[in-house]
Amino acid sequence: MGRRLAIYGLILGAMFATALPGQEGQDANGVVFRVPVEGVIELGLAPFVERGIREAEARGASAVILDIDTPGGRVDAAERIADAVSDSEVPVYAYVNRRALSAGALISLATQRIYMRPGSIIGAATPVTGEGVTAPEKIVSAMRSSMRALAEARGLDPRIAEAMVDEQIAVEGVVEAGQLLTLTTSEAVEVEYARAVEHWEGLLEDLGLQGAAIEEMEVNWAERMVRFFSHPMVAPFLLTLGFLGLIAEVKTPGVGIAGAVGVVSLGLFFGSHIIIGLAGMEALLIFGLGVALLLIEAFLLPGMGVFGILGVLGVLGGIYMSLLGGLPTQTDFTRAGGVLAATLVLTIMSAWVLITRLPTNQRLIRMGIMLGEATGRETGYTSSVMRAELIGREGVAITDLRPAGTGLFEDERIDVVSESEWVQAGSPIRIVNSEGYRHVVRPVKSPGRDGDEPDDVFPEFR
Repeated sequence: MGRRLAIYGLILGAMFATALPGQEGQDANGVVFRVPVEGVIELGLAPFVERGIREAEARGASAVILDIDTPGGRVDAAERIADAVSDSEVPVYAYVNRRALSAGALISLATQRIYMRPGSIIGAATPVTGEGVTAPEKIVSAMRSSMRALAEARGLDPRIAEAMVDEQIAVEGVVEAGQLLTLTTSEAVEVEYARAVEHWEGLLEDLGLQGAAIEEMEVNWAERMVRFFSHPMVAPFLLTLGFLGLIAEVKTPGVGIAGAVGVVSLGLFFGSHIIIGLAGMEALLIFGLGVALLLIEAFLLPGMGVFGILGVLGVLGGIYMSLLGGLPTQTDFTRAGGVLAATLVLTIMSAWVLITRLPTNQRLIRMGIMLGEATGRETGYTSSVMRAELIGREGVAITDLRPAGTGLFEDERIDVVSESEWVQAGSPIRIVNSEGYRHVVRPVKSPGRDGDEPDDVFPEFR
């Protein structure tokens, strides 16, 4: 009986192993992270790729594969991605899925191996400006050196990498001088720059990872928000809201909602630009110094002086620097200038509306948010009780009137002010005018003194 049970156990174990062949392969090959690099390469893409590599390292993945289909983009963004790929503890491979042009070629060269599907291309890595012309030699030289260094690190022909950047470089049998190099799949395989694969499964098979689990990386909500807040169309509104909030806070006592909104708006602007790599700490320090100088000008040294001018320059300079990035082109300078100009226009217009229009808005006045030019009982405001019955009433000054003091009228103490002269305490006085809290009095002269007429009735009240 025991021998039969042992035989049945071996049979069931074999059947179980046969029924789950994929699980065995998955355990053996681990996990492969697939990170899409699609569309225009911009600075918001760099944190996404970096996160994919970090998660692959934390999971102990077998490989990270960059699924590349891009016409290119920012050089500084591509270099940041290339640095993350080069520093990765997990092997990173490039899968050129149609095209890896310009900055895409730089990222591909940073990986351990390039795979290309049929009909794909790689190269054409000359940096250009927004007008489509070649960038200045400084930027071209930096790109050329980066491509050469990456090719040398991977044991590839560096002249081919340089020919992708500089059309003046000729490579015998590959490209002539005056032609910028772009390789097709077969050409890249011929010069040993890539391996050809028919599809994604063929790539995994070549790497020996055909049984691995695939982890598809997707952009999360935080990365979407960073890209949104750093967009050139959103940045001017964040800056304008920040400036208006701080201006309103300075004009009103205490710490309120306006100041909080201003600080949060500026924090979102600089935070998003720091995360994607546009802004550095130097830009933030210059901006902070400018704000400090403006506060000194506003509270310690009133008037537009040296501190005010330097403060404005510091604030504008910090914002401008935070919009450029590491390797700015003419397009970046133009875009940064446009954002700054839009911010100034929006801020000036919004401040003018706040100062001139909102205080007279009848709806806001009825809601109690704004005070009108006058307040009356019908709107719920009572500053003082009008007492016309006091006019003509006589009493005694119980304090010296110099010119203000206190008088006693019958049994009521009333704050009064002398019309002109100084009245001694104990002198008889009469109220000649009543304007809310202000009661104007004159001294009452004794009848017939020094031949004067009795002053018991004043002309204006006869």
